[in-house]
Amino acid sequence: MMFGAVMTRTGQLAVRQTAANTKSRIIAAAGFSSSTNMDIGSHGVDVEHGRGAWKTYGNIENYSPGKFQIQTFNKISPVGLKTFTEKHYDVRGDGEESANAHAILLRSHKLKEEEVSLTVRAIARCGAGTNNVPVTRMTELGIPVFNTPGANANAVKELILCGMFLGSRRVIDGINHMKDLGTQGLAKERVEKDKALFGGREIMGKTIAVIGLGHIGAAAARDAASLGMNVVGYDPGLSIESALKLPRDISLEDSIVSAVAKADYVSLNIPYIKGEGGTHGIIGPEVVSALKAGAVVLNFARGELVDSQAMKKFLDTEDGRYVSDFPDDLLWDHKNSILLPHLGASTEEAEDAAASMAAETIMDFLETGTIRNSVNFPETSLTNRAPDTIRFTVVTENIPGMLSHITDTFAQEDLNIVQQINKSRGNVAYNVLDVNCKDRTDVLSFKQTQEKITMLDGVLSTRIVYGMPGTGYAKNVDGDYFV
Repeated sequence: MMFGAVMTRTGQLAVRQTAANTKSRIIAAAGFSSSTNMDIGSHGVDVEHGRGAWKTYGNIENYSPGKFQIQTFNKISPVGLKTFTEKHYDVRGDGEESANAHAILLRSHKLKEEEVSLTVRAIARCGAGTNNVPVTRMTELGIPVFNTPGANANAVKELILCGMFLGSRRVIDGINHMKDLGTQGLAKERVEKDKALFGGREIMGKTIAVIGLGHIGAAAARDAASLGMNVVGYDPGLSIESALKLPRDISLEDSIVSAVAKADYVSLNIPYIKGEGGTHGIIGPEVVSALKAGAVVLNFARGELVDSQAMKKFLDTEDGRYVSDFPDDLLWDHKNSILLPHLGASTEEAEDAAASMAAETIMDFLETGTIRNSVNFPETSLTNRAPDTIRFTVVTENIPGMLSHITDTFAQEDLNIVQQINKSRGNVAYNVLDVNCKDRTDVLSFKQTQEKITMLDGVLSTRIVYGMPGTGYAKNVDGDYFV
């Protein structure tokens, strides 16, 4: 039963009954005495709703009070989904009704804004890239988007190494030739004579340029060095964490052109970023013209990084190779290109690791407000709440004066802030405030404070974190207070 603007009498009773059934749990979770006189049921403190917007609830029969509802798209690893505890999480599979979702977990599904319910607090992708998520729009709506950097690093690194061998020895051509000979019954007769058609070279002593030295790039550089290769690298944003994982003898260059000019192999490990100053077609004529004759270019990052026309010119005139994990309408049948069907992270281990990391990230955020591995929100490490406190999180536009407006509201309500954190990233700011509730016996007053903060100009969403899953969220929806 989908709710419209007007609920049926049965629907109203169902929601009110839910409130009554969970009243004692809310009081206990918030740390208040069960004898405290609070009319929670009549105010709907525990049940999220929009004033007159019951339709956001979906099917009331599928609502699980006291649990976070997780909406999934694609087939997510069961190992990863087991990270969510059954006691506190209601995980809905792809295609299941989940109109009350508090978070979304997905892999390759191209997410549309209309698929994101008003109740959604966070989105996590099981993988590094987030091109299938409308990140900019989610930021405007105050929703953090998470990814899983490094979860598939080993799987992609192993395929990069495989790509080096495939680009060095014409193994695939040899396999196809043997199949042709087999159909003619000539394999044994011709094998020794024809093997000369597929000569190659060894990688030991050769030089590899690793462009991008994050989780995958650093791993590829390290293993290439262990195979006896000389390693040069380029990464203008090299982190300390990644730098510590690099081989000791790596030579760092100051540009892509200078790095590839010395290389027999080039491994691309940079993110795809659209727009001005982005990485679309970054391996274009200037870089390609700097490649050594016979160089092997390995693209296990994103197909759009490479200018196909420039690469075709190189492959036509030089004895080079292009090994990519992505389709290419121009290079798909070129004799010097090898295109794979995006196999980089397609291992059971990588899918398990990515799903587990995504689930842990979502759980940390929903349960404590912690933000890590977000592509649009600032990293925010939080300790557990102190006893006798509740936690407010406030997502705002990153504009001057917002924090003072928030703290002024707490002061007006005579609430003592015992800890506060304010961080920003781009157009969004994230505020976390732990408030003393020791002398407060009226939980409803916190909801009233939340409404005042939520309706401040520039506030995108708020949460009260006090131990009861699925509750405490509010946002300003076109001037209406949605809780």
